Amino acid sequence: MTQLIVGLYGTSQDVAQHNMLGLPALVAELQAQGVSEAGLLDGTELSLAQMQDPNTRISHRQKVVIFANMRRLMLHADSGLRAGGRQRISDFGIFGYAMLSSETFGQAVDFGIKHIRLLGPVFEKTFRREGDEGIFVGQGFFALGELMPLATEFWFASIQALVQCVLEKPFPSVRLLLPYPPPTYWRRYEEVFRCPVEFNSEVMEWRFCASVLQQPCPNANPITSAMSTGFCQQLFASLPDEADLIEAVRLACLSRTGRFPGADTVAATLGMSTRTLHRRLTEHQRTYQGVLDEVRCALAIEFLQKSDLPMDELAAQVGFSEAANFRKAFKKWTGRAPGDYRAAFRSGE
Repeated sequence: MTQLIVGLYGTSQDVAQHNMLGLPALVAELQAQGVSEAGLLDGTELSLAQMQDPNTRISHRQKVVIFANMRRLMLHADSGLRAGGRQRISDFGIFGYAMLSSETFGQAVDFGIKHIRLLGPVFEKTFRREGDEGIFVGQGFFALGELMPLATEFWFASIQALVQCVLEKPFPSVRLLLPYPPPTYWRRYEEVFRCPVEFNSEVMEWRFCASVLQQPCPNANPITSAMSTGFCQQLFASLPDEADLIEAVRLACLSRTGRFPGADTVAATLGMSTRTLHRRLTEHQRTYQGVLDEVRCALAIEFLQKSDLPMDELAAQVGFSEAANFRKAFKKWTGRAPGDYRAAFRSGE
C-alpha cells in the first residue's frame, strides 16, 4: 500500500505550539504591494504585534488561515515566491543560526530536517540521497487543497533563501517536481529555483547536486553551533511526539476498507477512553476525522493508480455510499477530480 499521506488539517481547537518564524515575510510582501497587512490575521485572533513577538505561539489551523488570507489579499499571483525570497537568516531565529554555523552543508541539512518541526511547516519535509542527487521530499501536501501552490511556493522559496545564506552562493538545484498543474506564471518557478520544474507530478521533490553536502559552511563556528544546536534541541524536546499515536490510529482505521471504525472503537482498540483519544489528538493539532480522511485519501489514490474500479465501487471501498460524495471529498483533499487524477496518472502527466 502506498505510504499514507500525512494530512495537515487543523483541529477544532487551537493548540498554540508553533512560533511565527518566517511568517513576517508575508507581511513585508503585502506592504510592498501597498496592501494593508491587517487582513492577514483575520480569523486567527492574533494581532500584528504578536506576529513580531518571539514568544507568540500559534496553531496549525491559524497558520493555514494566514495562508488563506494571503491568497485573498495578494495582488501578484507569484506572491508566495516573492515573500519566501525576502527571508533573511535572522528570520529563522536560533534554528537558522544553528544551520549557518554547521561545519558542512550536509550537517546543516541533517540538523534542519531533524528539527524542521521548530519551523511549523504546513507539510512534512524529509530528505534522502539517490546516487549523485540529494532530494528534499514534501509529504502531506494534498490536505492543503487550493492553498497548496501558495504554501509550496512560500516554503520552498524560504528554504532556498535559508540554504543560500548558509552556503553564501546559489543552491545547486537539479529539478523540482510538484503535484499540481502549472500556474500561469510557471516560468517564475524556473527563474527562482534555477532548474527545470515538472508540474502534475505524483510526488513533491526538490532534487539537487549531492556534492554540495560535502562543502564546508563559510560561517562554520563550533562554539556558535554547539550553543544554538543545544538550544534548538531543548525546544524540540518540548514538542509532543505524535508519531506513535497517529500511526496507531491510522492502522486501526485501515483494519477494514469500506467500513471504517468510529473514534470510540479505535479508542478501545488503543486501550483508552474516547475522551482521552480526542484530547491526545488535539495535543498534536489533529482530529480523528482528519486522520481518517488522510487514510481514505491515501486509499483512494492507491485505487485510482492501480485499479480500474468504477467510481461507485471505488467510492464504496473508501467509505462513501455515493460516488458523488466521494468526488466532492476527493476534490477537497487533492484539488483534483478523481477521474482527472486517474487520467493524468495513466497518461504520465
